[in-house]
Amino acid sequence: MIGQIISHYRILSQIGEGGMGVVYAAEDTLLGRCVAVKIPHATPDDQYFRARFLREARAISAIGHPHIATIHDFGETPDGRPFIVMELVKGLSLSEMLRQGTLTLGSAIEIISDVAAALAEAHRHGIVHRDIKPSNVMINERNAVKVLDFGLAKQMDEFRESADTEAQTVVESPTLSGSVVGTPLYLSPEQASAAPVDGRSDIFSLGALLYECIAGRSAFAGANVIAIGAQVLHVNPPPPSQFNPRVPSELDRVTLKALAKRPADRYQTAKEFRDRLLTVRAKLHGDGGLVPTSTRTKAQTTTEIGMWTTLSERVRYGKWPTMIAAALLTTVITLAAVAYFSLPNRTIISMAVLPFINEGGSQDTEYLSDGMTESLINSLSQLLPMKVMSRNSVFRYKGHNAEPRSIGRDLGVGAVLSGRLTQRGDALTVNVELIDTTDSSHIWGARYNRRMSDLLSVQEEISREIAEKLRHRLRGNEVARGSLPNPKRYTENTEAYQAYLRGRYFWNRRNEEGFRRGIDYFQQAISIDPSYALAYAGLADCYALLSDYSVVPPREAMPKAEVAAIKALEIDGTLAEAHTSLAFVRMAYNWRWTEAEQGFQRAIELNPNYATAHQWYASYLVQMNRFDEALAEIKRAQGLDPLSLIINANSGLYLYYAGQYDEAIKQVSKTLEVDQTFGVAHLYLGYIYLQKPGRTVDAVAQLEEAVKHMGDDPETQAALGYAYAVAGKTAKARDVLNRLQQPRPGGYVSPYFVAILYTGLGEKDQAFMWLNQAYEDRHPGLVLLKIDPRFNHLRDDPRFTELVRQLDFGP
Repeated sequence: MIGQIISHYRILSQIGEGGMGVVYAAEDTLLGRCVAVKIPHATPDDQYFRARFLREARAISAIGHPHIATIHDFGETPDGRPFIVMELVKGLSLSEMLRQGTLTLGSAIEIISDVAAALAEAHRHGIVHRDIKPSNVMINERNAVKVLDFGLAKQMDEFRESADTEAQTVVESPTLSGSVVGTPLYLSPEQASAAPVDGRSDIFSLGALLYECIAGRSAFAGANVIAIGAQVLHVNPPPPSQFNPRVPSELDRVTLKALAKRPADRYQTAKEFRDRLLTVRAKLHGDGGLVPTSTRTKAQTTTEIGMWTTLSERVRYGKWPTMIAAALLTTVITLAAVAYFSLPNRTIISMAVLPFINEGGSQDTEYLSDGMTESLINSLSQLLPMKVMSRNSVFRYKGHNAEPRSIGRDLGVGAVLSGRLTQRGDALTVNVELIDTTDSSHIWGARYNRRMSDLLSVQEEISREIAEKLRHRLRGNEVARGSLPNPKRYTENTEAYQAYLRGRYFWNRRNEEGFRRGIDYFQQAISIDPSYALAYAGLADCYALLSDYSVVPPREAMPKAEVAAIKALEIDGTLAEAHTSLAFVRMAYNWRWTEAEQGFQRAIELNPNYATAHQWYASYLVQMNRFDEALAEIKRAQGLDPLSLIINANSGLYLYYAGQYDEAIKQVSKTLEVDQTFGVAHLYLGYIYLQKPGRTVDAVAQLEEAVKHMGDDPETQAALGYAYAVAGKTAKARDVLNRLQQPRPGGYVSPYFVAILYTGLGEKDQAFMWLNQAYEDRHPGLVLLKIDPRFNHLRDDPRFTELVRQLDFGP
């Protein structure tokens, strides 16, 4: 067939083959354009089939909708076989977007809405698709949605239902993905039971597609095709939010209504379904964040091939229920091949803003270069539906001249932004360059000469220019289609903004002096602009960490953190950082568990890229004994901040609390491979070894190493003392105990840490006395009481039960 001319179409190459026929790329010699030519396989009744095929093609060609692949022509080959000439759609299929994990919640809703619009128009013309699935939805080079194979599936099914089923086979599609065409995951119950179908069958299939796009997994699953068919017929899938907590409850309801078993219980028209989706999209904050993915492996694909072939063979011998088997085989033989094409520019779905270089070198202006970096990270996270790496991930490159390719590999990003900043008096010069990490090629660069009074506007200008350059290298998202939103500005006062930047600069030092100087600058920013919500959020963070770092008693610092966070939210209820800070106070100090979870979830909804919110929410889930959810949440934090030592170490800590000690050792050891001097990882490894028989000596060694790096940190000292006690080194344990009980100038040692040591020494009465004092102090660590294995010897004591009851962990 290659090289032949059919009518005025020169066949160039075969781009797909399925149970229905063969798809070729061809040249229209009259108009000089590339097209797709589909030629069906020969059938038992060619005359009947040709008539129906051409009649159906004529009906579809009359639809004319922007989201339906256009039919240009149809006719017969010289040997009498019918053919159809269609638009050759170059772009990315939805199935590949699902595998790559490039979908955001917002873009998924918009793509499905566009498919619904196409279905509504087809249904208006009496055409039912009957084969809605990810590979039949393409996003072309202009980011427009195109639905393929409209109506052909219906026509083919109607003919083939009366054909000899023993002749049916399964054909592997030679697409770039190597996937098997013909999965039953999107069948409607009507199709699975061989019942008559109408447009509502397409609505069910589109509901299944929506479910996968927003949940990151299929609505139905099973070990074989019969099991999947049974689920389609009899099992209601759980709400998508069970797998993706970013999915709002209203979208859960819309999705599950489309998946109702009875057609009468679904949306009655595709337009009604689309209208409900657009209503949900309008209420969604931003893009809703990237959807978690569940990649289909090659092994799974091979299993599908065998699964279908086995079904075909067994039907021939009558081993499966006739109704379901016939319907499933009907689906197999109606599927068409889809060609995948690469876009000329590589898609970029993630980026990193590297720490700007302070070319003046003055420590007095270091806050400015650091602050501009952090502000651009926040602005770009708002402007683009892509992953923008967190401050913690990128600041490890400060002062290092790393190659873009190396950074791309380390962080898993497609682009990096580097910058240089120079301040001379009131003059400000900023040089920026955007680089593709695959080949270190230049995407864009610019130089800005401004005055310090223009600091806010120049950051916004840089953010918008970067977004404009990247928007056309994104696929399937609203930014590539519409106008860009304006970056959010939290203050109009440059002086207040500079004070805020100084506050964040000192807060990020993570020590007592930094927290106290941060408080001074945040308060200065507030005095200049009392409506500056971000400054209140910074104030809350300073007070919260003063308590968490055992610098100030919780009862002194945490109420101040609470007041500041509440004030920030009164000014701006959409501030993810403030919701996170307040949720931390609710969890670690107020012990108002429901409010804490709601706060973390709201923060993540507002800013899915905020790794700290995911990290602290994971901590909350651990305390609630919801370990599977906690481990999933900390993995999300790792994905956003893959080089964060504390997040990676905490992943091991949560495995420890879940009792998965071997996996915990592996995870924490990976953290130490990155940085052997990270004391927290040695601390956690010591915790874990204490629970492993015969590893007490290793535990002591790890905790002694932790003390070398963390000094007189009370938590580390208490852990070492506990290990000494368990190892029978009582004298050393009491030495540590005495040090902890000595007054610390300007510091605070929680009674909780003293209680840990007494527990190791086996002195229960003393342990409970100090635990009760920790309860009175409302020490944040007390929330781990229920799951910390170091307290196992106290659990059968009524005093322990009463203490846990007072914490009131809820259901």
